[in-house]
Amino acid sequence: MPTVAQQTHMHVGVDYYPEHWPRARWETDAKLMKKAGFNTVRLAEFAWVKMEPEEGKYDFEWLDDALAVLGKQGISAILGTPTAVMPAWMAHKYPETLLTNKGGDRAVWGVRKNNCFTSGAYRLLSDRITLAMAEHYRDNKSVIGWQTDNEFHGGGQACYCHTCRAEFQEWLRKKYGDIASLNQQWGAHFWGHLYREWSEIQLPVDTSGHNPGACLDWHRFASWTNVRFQADQVRILRQHCPKHFITHNLMGLFKELDSFDLAKDLDFASWDNYPVWGDQPELSHSSALAADLIRGLKKKNFWIMEQTAGPCGWGTFARNPRPGEIRTVSYQQLAHGADGQIWFRWRTCTAGREQYWHGLLGHDGKALRRYDEAAQVAKEYHRLWPLLEGTTVKSDVAFIYDYDSLWVTMFQKSFNGNDYQASLLRWYKALSRAGVNADVVSSGADLSSYRLVFAPNLHVLPDALATRLLAYVAAGGVLLCDCRTGVKTESNLCWDRTLPGALAPVLGIEIEEYGALDNNQEFSIEGESELPGSFNIHQYVDYVTPKSAQALARHTAWFLESFAAVTRNAYKKGSGWYVGVISKDDAFYAAVTEKLLADAGIKPVVRPPPEVEVSIRQGKNSKLLFVINHSENKKTVKVPKAKLELLSGVMTTDTLELDRFGVAVIQLR
Repeated sequence: MPTVAQQTHMHVGVDYYPEHWPRARWETDAKLMKKAGFNTVRLAEFAWVKMEPEEGKYDFEWLDDALAVLGKQGISAILGTPTAVMPAWMAHKYPETLLTNKGGDRAVWGVRKNNCFTSGAYRLLSDRITLAMAEHYRDNKSVIGWQTDNEFHGGGQACYCHTCRAEFQEWLRKKYGDIASLNQQWGAHFWGHLYREWSEIQLPVDTSGHNPGACLDWHRFASWTNVRFQADQVRILRQHCPKHFITHNLMGLFKELDSFDLAKDLDFASWDNYPVWGDQPELSHSSALAADLIRGLKKKNFWIMEQTAGPCGWGTFARNPRPGEIRTVSYQQLAHGADGQIWFRWRTCTAGREQYWHGLLGHDGKALRRYDEAAQVAKEYHRLWPLLEGTTVKSDVAFIYDYDSLWVTMFQKSFNGNDYQASLLRWYKALSRAGVNADVVSSGADLSSYRLVFAPNLHVLPDALATRLLAYVAAGGVLLCDCRTGVKTESNLCWDRTLPGALAPVLGIEIEEYGALDNNQEFSIEGESELPGSFNIHQYVDYVTPKSAQALARHTAWFLESFAAVTRNAYKKGSGWYVGVISKDDAFYAAVTEKLLADAGIKPVVRPPPEVEVSIRQGKNSKLLFVINHSENKKTVKVPKAKLELLSGVMTTDTLELDRFGVAVIQLR
């Protein structure tokens, strides 16, 4: 992968659609962008038909003109390869490019992301438009980078056509080598579903009833078709535009796509951030987790390619961000490693399905409150950049994010209410409330630099991963595991081992039985002296028998009295913790997290009050503490004193007063 130019300034701007507006308006827009401090736009990701109105006939004049208008105001451009929406002529001439749904019906042209990724025609035509754009814009001084496609979906919009079936069969043949191996790995003897040849394999249209191994491999395959499609575009862009960066706008915690796999070909990852559906203080944790995941994809800083600019929605729209909230949402991403932020969109569109997806400007094109707030953020970012440059989040804590475990619990939950991401968020929120940053890494990542690793709901546990976790703890690490750890093999068979299987030595426990709790069932557990308190549990319970482990909490229900709820096991230089319950109480996760941090020797710089988030970016020359109030109430935060607060220019005392949706950036060094 070639080296792109070093980033020398903060990239701030908007997603702009000049094709939606009269040319007479373009200069007005460009001047307003410059006035706001914007220096970057994303263009053209939905403009395939504008650039190729007929097959093989390209027209870039309108885009050249738009780039020239923007360039006069010092605004650079990221171009999107426009392959998320095919032209009508393609669907008419090559109907096989449209995806086929589970029922066998071909999609009707007129929406987006409705293509088949195994269609040879679609892949060839996508390569051609990418090549035409790359050749045309390789030397355009306004173009600095590329976004591939738009929001890849993986299995979220999978195709079930005959070519997808044939490709899936070939993908399986390459993976397993022979049909006997596939039968064994899938456990196909159950229900007599043995295969004699590859052509007999069907697509698992019903993931609630099909073989679990087939369902997992189908999710892997559907994700891989997106990765392969992107790789074709990246190859073209690398060859013809070696000085431009390449990224993709992922959807954060979107479940159907292996983002680690997709990000391998990119210079850096980007994502689209819309924390507007629901209660903001709670949503802030999901957005922070997503940011840490995107940063963890390549272990480097990221961009926001679509940042919340107003009420969002297609048929109906969500609430309008409160005054100050656009700024708060933006600073959260900056605090977690964003080196570029692009608001979606510049102006609310008067036509199409996204008429209610509001931009910084309304339908009337007036620059009002949301524009002013974004302009404030842009100008502050430019002031901060000399200290931000070269900084990132450095953490002693990691969360393992495992797509196999996520996928298998989507179509086999084990118990009602089991949700992989919710399992992570319970611990992530507790850690955030304790004032500690975290990295989010793949199950294949090197863990040696972390003092504490959370591995919640690690349902799929290959022996190779278990071996690495054992080595991590043996070398001095602290490991947290919880319910349903180590249940499945890599091919989604149940291990024929007593749980927690290969992790038994490090956790020092044996799980005799387990059970779901009915929706109306709640029980309590009592902590021992090191974990005092009484806590409520629901949904699920492991019958945990300590072997070498110490019980830190026990059950009070008569049929569970002999079993532990929380254990800690000393293993060589480190320790393995196990939580065999799901609690309704945030206080439970807070209490266990405090003990984990103490065990790992981690002390937060700031312990924030509720609804306040802290994060630290640091590098060779600076260390910056971000303090962000996600609530509509004023907050008082204890902070290091005699430090410069960069936004106000005032030195700190031992307390900091934050207004509603207030932000502070404190220079620690």
